[in-house]
Amino acid sequence: SKREIKMRKLDSTKVQPLKSEQLLRIEDHDFALRPGFGGSPIPVGIDVQVESIDSISEVDMDFTMTLYLRHYWKDERLSFRSNKNKSMTFDGRLIKKIWVPDVFFVHSKRSFIHDTTVQNVMLRVYPDGNVLFSLRITVSAMCFMDFSRFPLDTQNCSLELESYAYNEDDLMLYWKHGNKSLSTDEHISLSQFFIEEFSASSGLAFYSSTGWYNRLFINFALRRHIFFFVLQSYFPAMLMVMLSWVSFWIDRRAVPARVSLGITTVLTMSTIMTGVSASMPQVSYIKAVDVYLWISFVFVFLSVIEYAAVNYLTTIEERKQLKKRGKASGMYSIDAVQAMAFDGCFHDTDVDMDLTAFSDRCEENETRARAASISNVDTTRIKRKRSLKGNVGRIILQNNHVIDTYSRIIFPSVYIVFNFFYWGLYI
Repeated sequence: SKREIKMRKLDSTKVQPLKSEQLLRIEDHDFALRPGFGGSPIPVGIDVQVESIDSISEVDMDFTMTLYLRHYWKDERLSFRSNKNKSMTFDGRLIKKIWVPDVFFVHSKRSFIHDTTVQNVMLRVYPDGNVLFSLRITVSAMCFMDFSRFPLDTQNCSLELESYAYNEDDLMLYWKHGNKSLSTDEHISLSQFFIEEFSASSGLAFYSSTGWYNRLFINFALRRHIFFFVLQSYFPAMLMVMLSWVSFWIDRRAVPARVSLGITTVLTMSTIMTGVSASMPQVSYIKAVDVYLWISFVFVFLSVIEYAAVNYLTTIEERKQLKKRGKASGMYSIDAVQAMAFDGCFHDTDVDMDLTAFSDRCEENETRARAASISNVDTTRIKRKRSLKGNVGRIILQNNHVIDTYSRIIFPSVYIVFNFFYWGLYI
């Protein structure tokens, strides 16, 4: 009507889209059908520029990537006359009116097209009908990870592209420039991984109900940085194992010192193991870090068991010595282990505790005996102080059990051999 024509002339925003649509003759064709419908499959070239790898999640077994996805194909229905042979560029509003490839990401969990400040979509049409369709996308996809060598592992992940509706009889996906179709930003870096390589490959995927489809792969290999786990897991575990060996140099009768040291190292190892497991998926196989931590835990646990054996054999030896000595007349002797149970202090087995409840002697003899005993005790203390000077190490060696002597050599030697074997196997 005349009124509608007048409104169009007044609205300047309607002029350019009408001219472009008339130039491309969009209304003259049915773009619900692919180009060349009924003939050979339409070739669609793909190239990708990876902008960033945003995150790698071991718990969810996925990765998040931001990339520029570009499609190339020819649609003669969009050809137009141009004196200067220049292309026309459009935004996302024209996409809904023409045919575009229905490429999707296989095994993707979530994805979106960036829309700040406007939707990041670009369509460029050339006079001969060649089309460039570009998107800026962030996608999170699955990565089937193997943690059997964690944290000394290398993970191989891939992002897969495929047409959803058109099989190989209608659409042929291919890399536009071969191996050069995949490019990456030079500044891509990850906190826990080193990116070893990016590569492009292609293949076919079969579905029993719809047939064969062309599939493109963006492959990349990630090698984990080990230094973080050395500081957080391996090094503390080594220190706890070496700390448990300190008990081999403590006197065998110092029960509180050796027991508390053993229990502390066991609990600390349990905390380290729990912290590592909390940040990992609950897999049903053994990881490399589990092997190291569990064997370290066994070393710490065996140091506690070692003292239990030393304490038990020491008690048996002292009982045998008491039986050989017998009981002195009018005196009741208590062995060192029982004395420690009474007062919490260590007593030499050579010095018996005298408990005299009653005495029939006269007060004068009793006073003399007390004076003599006090002088003997003082003399003994002075002799001990003199003998202790410069001989503390020798006394500790003499007071330790033979099991402690062998443990000082066997435990470190076996642990060093285990470390050489472990790091040689996994590195």
